[in-house]
Amino acid sequence: MINGTCLLKAIISGTNNIKNSRELVDKLNIFPVPDGDTGTNMSMTMSAASAELKKLEDDIEVFAGQTAKITASSLLRGARGNSGVILSLLFKGFSEGLKDIKEASAKNLVDALSIGVNAAYKAVMKPMEGTILTVARIAFEKGTDALFFNDDPVLIWEAVCSGAREALATTPELLPVLKKADVVDAGGYGLCLIFEGMLSVFKDDTIIEENKKIEAKDLTSSNSIFENAIAMFDEDIRFTYCTEFIVGRNKEMLIEPSEARLYLESIGDCVVVVDDEEIIKVHVHTESPGLALQEGLKYGQLLTVKVENMREQNRIAKENSTASMLKKVKLEKQEPIEDFGFVSVAAGEGLRKLFLDLGCNNVVSGGQTMNPSTEDIFEACLATPAKTVFVLPNNKNIVMAAEQASKLATDRTIKVIPTKTIPQGMTAMLSFDPELSVDENFSAMVKGSASVKTGQITFASRDAEFGGLKIKEGEILALSDGKLTHKSKDIVKSTIRLLHSIANRHTAFITIIQGEGVSDVEAKTVFDAAQTKFGSHAEITLVNGGQPIYHFILAVE
Repeated sequence: MINGTCLLKAIISGTNNIKNSRELVDKLNIFPVPDGDTGTNMSMTMSAASAELKKLEDDIEVFAGQTAKITASSLLRGARGNSGVILSLLFKGFSEGLKDIKEASAKNLVDALSIGVNAAYKAVMKPMEGTILTVARIAFEKGTDALFFNDDPVLIWEAVCSGAREALATTPELLPVLKKADVVDAGGYGLCLIFEGMLSVFKDDTIIEENKKIEAKDLTSSNSIFENAIAMFDEDIRFTYCTEFIVGRNKEMLIEPSEARLYLESIGDCVVVVDDEEIIKVHVHTESPGLALQEGLKYGQLLTVKVENMREQNRIAKENSTASMLKKVKLEKQEPIEDFGFVSVAAGEGLRKLFLDLGCNNVVSGGQTMNPSTEDIFEACLATPAKTVFVLPNNKNIVMAAEQASKLATDRTIKVIPTKTIPQGMTAMLSFDPELSVDENFSAMVKGSASVKTGQITFASRDAEFGGLKIKEGEILALSDGKLTHKSKDIVKSTIRLLHSIANRHTAFITIIQGEGVSDVEAKTVFDAAQTKFGSHAEITLVNGGQPIYHFILAVE
C-alpha cells in the first residue's frame, strides 16, 4: 500500500528527476534556436507542488488523498505551457481517485490515473496522438493489464513506467514532424521522467536527488531520441482569435462546465475547459471571442481575459535569458493608491531601463528559457501602487504564469496584456491612455500590440533541417514574427536583409534593439542602413537592450 508520506516523497522525487533533465529537454528542440523551454516549464510546474509538499514532510499522519489534493491544486495554479496543463489534469485525476483514501492500493493508483487520462483527453477538443496524451494513456493501459496478474503497487507502477517508455518510442511514428526531426514528444518524455522518479520511492524508498544534471551525450549515445517543443493546439488555424479566460466559479451555479464546452465547440475549435472547486480555465479558437466570454459569465466573474489574433501573431518568436539574468530582488508591497500601474517582463539591463522609461513601475527579469514564476510576477504587482496593474509578459510562455498571478490579488486588479515579444510590449505601453477606462485601455493595448511586426536575429543551437533549409550549428537565423525567413553567416547583413523584408514605404517607426555581445560598430552599421532605406518616412531608433540569445530585435510599425 502507498501511504500519504510515500506518495509525498514520490512526487518530490519525480520533480527532482524532471528538474535534473531540464537542460537536456530544453536543448533538444525541433526548431534549432536556443530557446527550447519544455523541460523548464514542466520542472517548474512540478516544483510548485513539490514546494507545498515539503511543508508536510514531517507530518506522519498525512493521507494519500491529502497529498494528491495538494499536488493537484498546486499544479493547476502553477501549470506552464500545454504540457504543464496536461500534467495538472493527470494529477487532478489522482486527487479525485484518491479522495479520502489513507493508503492507496494498486487498483487505486490505476483508477486514479484513469480519471486523469480521461480528463486530459476530454479537455482537448482534438486530442493529438504522439504527444504526452498518448504516453499517459498507454501507461494507464499497461497498468490496467498488470492488475490481472498481481496487486502489488510497486509492480503495477513498474508496468506504468514501462508502458510510458514504450509509448514514448512510438510518438515519432504518430507525428510526422517528430519522425522527420528524429525526436520524440517533449511532454511525453517529461512524463516518463516524473513517473520514473516516483517509482524510485515506491520501489526502493529512495528520493532521486536534485542537481544531478544529465548531459545530452549521456542519453543520445544510447540511441535514445527525445523532445520537441511542439505547440499541440496551434498547428491548424481555422479561427482568428485565440481566446483564454479564467472564471471565478459561482458556487451557487448548478450548471456544469461541460455545458460550456459544448457551446464553445459550436463556435470554434481547440477547446480546453479545466476546472476545480474555485476556478474554470477556458481556451478556445473562435471568430467570436465576445460570445465565448458571455458564455463564461454564466459561471461566475471573469478573473482574467486574453484575446489574441493568431493570423497576425502565429509562431511569434520566443526570447531567452540566461539563469544569471534572473537575479531576484525582494520587492516591498505598496498600497494601491494610483489608478493604473504596469509590470513588464524583460531580459537585459537595457530593456529593463527601456520599459521603465515607457512608464513601467516594475520590470521582472526573465525570458524564454528561464521563465519567471507566478510568485515573481505577483510580487511585482503587489509592489506596484495601483488599483489596476497591467502586466506585459512579452513572451508566449510567460502569459500563463501572469494569468495565474492575476487571480491571487485581493486588493487590486491585475490585467494581463498577452504580449509575446518585446516589440509588442513596447507598443502596448505606447497605446495606453490615462484618460480611458480600464476596459478601454485593455482593448487599446491588445490592439496596439497586434499591430507591430517583430524581427529577430539569433543563432542555430545545433545542426538541423527546418523549413526546407539545412541549418548548421552556429549559423545566423532570421525570424519574422517567429517564422524562419533565411540563414546567414553574417549578423549585420542578415539583420539588414530582415529589416528590408518586414518594413516598407508605409512604415512609420523602426526600433533596432542591440543584443548582448553585439558591438557598437555592428549596431551603427544596421542603424545607418535603416536610415538610408527608410529614414525619409520612418522614425528610426537604436536601443542597446543587452538581451541574451537574440543579436538584434526589430520592432516595425
